[in-house]
Amino acid sequence: MNLEIIGISVLWTFLFGYILVGAIDFGAGFFNAYSLLTGKERILTKVIQRYLSPVWEVTNVFLVFFFVGIIGFFPKTAFYYGTTLLVPVSFGIILLAIRGSYYAFETYGARRHKGYSFMYGLAGLLIPASLSIVLTISEGGFIEMVDGLPVLDYWELFTSPLTWSIVVLSLSATLYISAVFLTWYANKAGDREATDLLRKYALIWSLPTIITAGGIIFELRNHNYEHYANIQTFWPMFLISFILFIGTVWLFWRRRHYGWAFGMLAGQFAFAFFGYGASHYPYLLYPYLTIYDSFTNPAMAISLIVAFILGLCLLIPSLILLMRLFLFNKAYVKGKKNFHA
Repeated sequence: MNLEIIGISVLWTFLFGYILVGAIDFGAGFFNAYSLLTGKERILTKVIQRYLSPVWEVTNVFLVFFFVGIIGFFPKTAFYYGTTLLVPVSFGIILLAIRGSYYAFETYGARRHKGYSFMYGLAGLLIPASLSIVLTISEGGFIEMVDGLPVLDYWELFTSPLTWSIVVLSLSATLYISAVFLTWYANKAGDREATDLLRKYALIWSLPTIITAGGIIFELRNHNYEHYANIQTFWPMFLISFILFIGTVWLFWRRRHYGWAFGMLAGQFAFAFFGYGASHYPYLLYPYLTIYDSFTNPAMAISLIVAFILGLCLLIPSLILLMRLFLFNKAYVKGKKNFHA
């Protein structure tokens, strides 16, 4: 395995970590806001707040690693994506600032203010939607070279069915992943009412998630046939992903083993995500940029790979420790132990 593949694999792993952990966090914020607006805060707020308090600061570490790494490993991505992503990434940064300010208002201002909670929940949904635009652009057809500089065609981008397929998937997958995890978490807390409500949310969002995932593959057939053909090569990974999806839904339908269900969900998204990445190989931006066109020098690559693997080895145990100390600490989960961010 060459350095280019190792580098992109490490970065893809960090991006997957951000998608999984971030989706739980973003979805939890939305469900918290939704419960306040619908008068169901009595059922959900305690469980969700106990989850949000210790983990929100960790979520963006994955994203920071990814963005630093993509420029470090593949410097030309700054040229092609730098100006074209100015609007969507700036929008995402503003949304991250809104989410960060929520904790200050919640801690030092008016607690459970519906306006703050609504902005927090909405920002959480719009962040994955805004960042998912990058995946759409990478499929090609939206950037034109004008006088040697990449220019993004916004009209083509926002009128493309592929764009909206990916955006809808980012929204539905965020809510689905979050609802599945929070159901497991509420069940651990022994909160039957919250468990039943979150289980219902998980089942509701499972269907649009799998439909839109299939819709993206269908749209790729018309938009980027080369990628669509490559996906057929990796069909076993997508088949395993679908089987794990069925397993998750079945366990939820039968009200059994929520922890195993979340493990299957993580596997479902892992197989689909890495299958998608492998089928996109070798392009970072079709058809202009591949992982071989823009790779850094070998010395820098080895240093980055070592640093990122060590970072991953530090981050994962930190998350496990965080879960043991707070998320799955019996006293904390059941609300007998307080923690303030």
